[in-house]
Amino acid sequence: MLTAEDIADLTRLRHDLHRHPEVSGAEAGTAGRVGAALAALAPDQLVAGLGGHGVAAVFQGGLPGPTVMIRAELDALPILQAPGPVYRSLTDGVAHLCGHDGHMAILLGVARGLSRQRPASGRAVVMFQPAEEDGSGAAAVLADPKFAPLRPDWAFALHNMPGLPLGQVQVSAGPMNCASCGLRLRLTGRTAHAATPDTGLSPTPALFDLIPALQALGPGGALMPGFRLVTLTHARLGHPSFGIAPGEGELWVTLRSLTDADMLEMKTEAQDLAQRVAAQHGLRLDLSWHDDFAACHNHPQAVAQVEAALTDAAIPFGPTGGPMRPSEDFGRFAGSGAGSAMFLLGAGEACPALHDPGYDFPDSLIAPGVSAFAAILRRILG
Repeated sequence: MLTAEDIADLTRLRHDLHRHPEVSGAEAGTAGRVGAALAALAPDQLVAGLGGHGVAAVFQGGLPGPTVMIRAELDALPILQAPGPVYRSLTDGVAHLCGHDGHMAILLGVARGLSRQRPASGRAVVMFQPAEEDGSGAAAVLADPKFAPLRPDWAFALHNMPGLPLGQVQVSAGPMNCASCGLRLRLTGRTAHAATPDTGLSPTPALFDLIPALQALGPGGALMPGFRLVTLTHARLGHPSFGIAPGEGELWVTLRSLTDADMLEMKTEAQDLAQRVAAQHGLRLDLSWHDDFAACHNHPQAVAQVEAALTDAAIPFGPTGGPMRPSEDFGRFAGSGAGSAMFLLGAGEACPALHDPGYDFPDSLIAPGVSAFAAILRRILG
């Protein structure tokens, strides 16, 4: 059980993490702060450098049992924060505008509780994962040989959610977050003088063909089986000049689907389309994939554990309003064999949206977040 002094200390720690944000893959300072806070709790094992800058602490129970992992994220966003809190980001253009600083504070609170009372059985692993925002972190952690001995039987995570009543939890079995992947296409022909464009090879006609054809692969619509969405996020043609007919151009699009199977199919279709259009126009094509997120699905038995634990802790909860279009790389832990579930913790109806320059994690969520995870651990490990 955490005291009021604990919560005040965790709040100060959250503010310190907020002042020193780091983007995906560059979380060395954040990992150092987290690692120092964990070391002070004398866990049975402390592992650093997981999948990059990931950090995990293990608290061992006295009897054999399953391994339960609770996960938070280390990284911030490359977005300029709006003026606001006195503890605002000290790094221009980088800020914790998704609440990962709050998620870390919650997990450090869970670790405090475990340091005072180990689980009765099994192992509790608190894991601070790098690079969630670009989709690379969970995959890197799973591929790291240091993670193999920690591989969980159960995995749980939360995400704060503006728009939901403050402190209320939503959780449902089944699809939770869409799969998504970024596709970057570069088409190269040959520049020419603007007075004689016919002597060059412009990618303009190919781009005009590609944009609607790619979008037709994913028309969007309701989040139901078969949902697919292609979003054009960036386009560039040549260089700013009135004297040069363009010889190259770029398209960036994001593919999104409800299932990994649909994502694989859409990737194949998009690649085939790009290759076909480039060949038709005699252009060289450079194609690359980025920010690859697997779909996130909540296991029914893991959701049942969450619901029972929330009941034990007297935390109000209900079902989600359905799967979410935004992606979350926590889904990769389910693919590794763990019974996993992510739940949403309401940040308040008036809270600015995630990734909004004015967003700030509500400190009042630290206590209920710790209580929810502690109840899950007690339910499974005793």
